[in-house]
Amino acid sequence: MSNPDAPATPPPDPDPDETVRITSMDPDRTVQLPTHDADETVQLTTRDADETVRISDTSETVRISDADETVPVAAPERDERVELSRAPAVGALYRRAVTALLPRRRRPAAATRSEVEAPLPRTELLLQGVSVDREHLAAYDRVCGFRLTDTLPATYPHVLAFPLAMRLMTAPDFPFPLLGLVHVANRISLLRPIDAGETLDLAVRTADARPHARGRQFDVLATASVNGEPVWHDVSTYLRKEPTPTAGERREPGDRPAPPAPTGQWRVNPHVGTAYARASGDRNPIHTSRIGARLLGYPRPIAHGMWSKARCLAALEGRLPEAYTVEVAFKVPIRLPGTVNFSATPAWDFSLHDPDSGAPHLLGSLRPVDA
Repeated sequence: MSNPDAPATPPPDPDPDETVRITSMDPDRTVQLPTHDADETVQLTTRDADETVRISDTSETVRISDADETVPVAAPERDERVELSRAPAVGALYRRAVTALLPRRRRPAAATRSEVEAPLPRTELLLQGVSVDREHLAAYDRVCGFRLTDTLPATYPHVLAFPLAMRLMTAPDFPFPLLGLVHVANRISLLRPIDAGETLDLAVRTADARPHARGRQFDVLATASVNGEPVWHDVSTYLRKEPTPTAGERREPGDRPAPPAPTGQWRVNPHVGTAYARASGDRNPIHTSRIGARLLGYPRPIAHGMWSKARCLAALEGRLPEAYTVEVAFKVPIRLPGTVNFSATPAWDFSLHDPDSGAPHLLGSLRPVDA
């Protein structure tokens, strides 16, 4: 801080290019602040040594009365871009999510009014220079049923971007608890084939919090670029359930439309949940643990929705266009172990249904993207 006993002098003319660089005790943590007074010192602490924070809102003023005080700086009305030096550790983020549910910290089962109205953080996470581990790609291909090639399946960049999405959804300012969110839909646009030898730059953010008949939903938006050119887009829609009188009556099984004739039947073995968790990094206990599944309302683990989408694309492999958009809605979860009927039409519509009840597990469509 400037010396309060020093004679008052007029501040220098603002220089938009003037920057005070402040390095914390950890040399990997760097905060850059544009300032009007090069003599002013601000003490900041970042949450994670992997992140570099740049704040460019020179109209914001932070007053600190104590030189030892640590003050978070944020400009909620503006978008913040945070560049990470490496992918976050998903296991640690899941531990953070579990800790948030402990009695002292957990939120009410139903969303409070402030939670429902709370905006999503306007933070975009960036991770540049992501290389594909070919052994990891091969493991992913095997568990999802893809052929082993150097071309990435359309669903594979979702795995690379998933740790960034987890980081956003476990942040202290995120309005919904991670555990209990339901992945209800996913749309991927593959703009061109991506080779395993290419280096990807990833950007992930959340957007469009909106009401839903069963609660509130929002999107996680991810983009992969090569040399500044977007090659892949992903939109994952999540639902935060809450009791509401407007949810409508439950549909009886007899009200469902008849499922299409199956073109194949798959036995989904009990190890799919843990195998996909290892390949994807998504170790949500609802997919890997009987106890974890029961705690979240399921009698036994359920298959990952993104595994079921990838498995459907693997069944269509060899017939897919080079560029396409594929959209799915996740319906009734697939309990493990289980059996599902796969159906596909020449018009690129496809689905998974329960062979006994006819209940839909997944409804999807694929459309070529014009060059």
